[in-house]
Amino acid sequence: MTQKKFEVDLLHGPILKAMLVFAVPLFFSGVFQQLYNTMDTVIIGHTLGDEALAAMGAAGAVYDLLIGFALGIGSGLAIVTARSFGSGDEDYLKRSVAASLVIGVGITLVMTVAARFILYPFLEVLNTPVEIIGQAYAYISTITLFIGVMFAYNLCAGLLRAIGNSVMPLLFLILSSLLNIALDLFFITQLHMGVQGAAVATVIAQGVSVIACLFYIWKKAGILIPGRKHFVRDRELYREMLAQGFSMAFMSAIVHAGSAILQSGINSLGYLVIAGHVAARKIFMFLMMPYMAVSQTVSTFVAQNYGAGQIGRIRRAVKISYLCGAVLTAGITLFTIPLAPWMVRMLSGSSEAVVIENGALYLQVVAPCLMILALLNPSRFALQSIGNKILPIVSSVIELIGKYLFVAFLIPRFQYMAVIFCEPVIWAFMDMELLWAFWRNPLIRQSRESERN
Repeated sequence: MTQKKFEVDLLHGPILKAMLVFAVPLFFSGVFQQLYNTMDTVIIGHTLGDEALAAMGAAGAVYDLLIGFALGIGSGLAIVTARSFGSGDEDYLKRSVAASLVIGVGITLVMTVAARFILYPFLEVLNTPVEIIGQAYAYISTITLFIGVMFAYNLCAGLLRAIGNSVMPLLFLILSSLLNIALDLFFITQLHMGVQGAAVATVIAQGVSVIACLFYIWKKAGILIPGRKHFVRDRELYREMLAQGFSMAFMSAIVHAGSAILQSGINSLGYLVIAGHVAARKIFMFLMMPYMAVSQTVSTFVAQNYGAGQIGRIRRAVKISYLCGAVLTAGITLFTIPLAPWMVRMLSGSSEAVVIENGALYLQVVAPCLMILALLNPSRFALQSIGNKILPIVSSVIELIGKYLFVAFLIPRFQYMAVIFCEPVIWAFMDMELLWAFWRNPLIRQSRESERN
């Protein structure tokens, strides 16, 4: 398959250069994806106050769960497409795209209906304070009514990245992010729609990115357009794609379910603590962007090279990702520790000491611990891309159990300090399992031994 404009060649040449060229657009995509919610936070915090900000934060755990599931499905399905691209099998690639469309439509219908029945009870289970639960439900119910838009964008973007194109999804996301900011200001400050206005703005902006993505695929990425013959029922293909898609989706869902459990513990600490944590987490998600870009690059790189049978390049790419993570952590830590109070104050718009001090302390403790994630995520994504569907899920189960234990036993005693140390401690245990699982994988071991001999 010939390499086209905006498609990065991950199968040949210097590994670090190819990874960086592919990762940079992914990083900015993550930044603009996060802008959807962050601008909601800034505008709501500055115009509607701490209570409305806390309401959106209480709904945030549910929103992250949905986003995580959509990203997981899209990334998992795209892994099969990336492998077929690496192997040069264009017919199988088109059949994988056709299967992705069928699976995506089915999942969207099921989740749209299910959300109508579980959202409000779920917010109650999370101990959402009574004074903000109505606003929280208004926000998240609007998002889930159009969950198909979220799935469609993540699937289209995932397929483009599977063939080495990480630039165009970024450009579409920039357009829709700017639109989201404008609509936020209009719906919240002019139409006075409250937190629900932020949700409506998000849905419309994501819809624009879907339309732009589909138009580009139709005009420029014909390799991703299946014909009628590619929709033929293929049990083996559907079994593999469902297993891959749901493996990553469930992994993500379990992680975010753990976050929802943690949110229930935070909700018990009062709305000022919630507001401070919301602001800190928004900043933390920006700090996470370069790490996620590296991890997503590893996922596509490993999938393509696995399809091409180039296991040695896989090993070297994962090691390079660890080194990138170390450099990132050093820079982010030096930047975050002195500026954390200012960042929380600017983002939240709050003058409450509890909001600013708690949020700043969270960032100052967690920033250096990002090195743990720099080892964790590339290892987990690489395992997924070489076909290991179980061990990455085990790591997510470790996270879920750990967060439950913190909420049940440590947060009631140590309050917000337990919230701050919860994730870094759990990440360390996950690292132990994932590093062992990847480097002891038979394919990786055999490749290393064959190169030594």
